Amino acid sequence: MSSTERDVDHALAYPEPPASPLWHRHGAKARPLTLEQRRRNRELLDIAQRTTRPRSPRPTETLAEAN
Repeated sequence: MSSTERDVDHALAYPEPPASPLWHRHGAKARPLTLEQRRRNRELLDIAQRTTRPRSPRPTETLAEAN
């Protein structure tokens, strides 16, 4: 066996299966957001980026001390 035969990945020798028909969209396109919806989304994004989420309190005891 030559080195070129050993280096070939035989899994790549076969063509890929066709793409799933579920990957293709058929039908109506999504309607664009209104100016009001875009403004509201920007406000919500701004609020979400500025506020911190409360962290869950950590126990003061370790698992070894609790037992």
